[in-house]
Formats: sequence, C-alpha cells, structure tokens
Amino acid sequence: METVKKKPIKRHPVLQPLSRQHHDGLLLCWKIRRGFSQKVAPERMKQYADWFWTNHLVPHFDMEENHIFPILGNEDKLVKRALAEHRRLKRLFMDSDDVERSLSLIAEELESHIRFEERELFTVIQEQASAEDYARIEYLHNALPHCENWEDEFWV
Repeated sequence: METVKKKPIKRHPVLQPLSRQHHDGLLLCWKIRRGFSQKVAPERMKQYADWFWTNHLVPHFDMEENHIFPILGNEDKLVKRALAEHRRLKRLFMDSDDVERSLSLIAEELESHIRFEERELFTVIQEQASAEDYARIEYLHNALPHCENWEDEFWV
C-alpha cells in the first residue's frame, strides 16, 4: 500500500508565531502522555499544566479570540467550533476534582483542537485576512512574551 505524503501547510509569516505556539501545545500533550506512561503523579503534571495554561494558553486563546477569529466573524461555523473548544479546554484545565481524567482529556482534546485550527480554521483565515489584519496581528503578537521555565521536567 502506497503512503500519501501530505504537503506541509504554507503559513503566512505573521501567523507562524501562532503555529509555533500550537507546536508548544502539542508538546504539552506529549508531556502529559509521557508522564502517564512513566507513572508520574498526576499532581506533578497538573502543576505544569496549570502553569502552561496561565502562561501560554490564556494569552494564546486571547489573541485568537480577540484578533484572529474576528477576521471571519463570530458567526462563522469554524470560529464557533473553535470558541466552543476553547471553553471546553478551559473547563478541563480548571477541573481539580478528577485530575487524572482531566489531564488525559486535555492531552486528547487539545491535540485535536490544534490540528483543527492548523488544518482548517487557520487555512480559511489566511485566505481571507487583509494586509491590515496581518499588520495588526503582527504588532499585537510581538508584544506577547515567550517563556519556558519549568524545573520539574517529569517527562524526561
């Protein structure tokens, strides 16, 4: 059986930092799965997930919701799906009742969400964004700090 090689998505340079942040999100999913496979205490993984939520995902979701999604409008079906997934992910990150279950669902649902945004939503946004949209996004995105400073590397 012949394997079909997918061509990489050519992302507009202004959207590339958001795609790199998506990669960081996929790494979070991998780290959670790796933690489970190594029998790491869920509480250790939850501390990292909470830090990642606050320092990476909240600013990322804010950027998307306030500056990227409006390019298509909040009534667009893809935007509606992304917003619903953002709300679902927030609930999972906020859940402290069943940490193990929440972490497992975060790893599954965040990966699915990122794949959807990269393969579908961002492709449509890229097709419809204007030069003014890109200039605004570039200006705003350059103001976001990037930080990775976590000492308990449970995934190693």
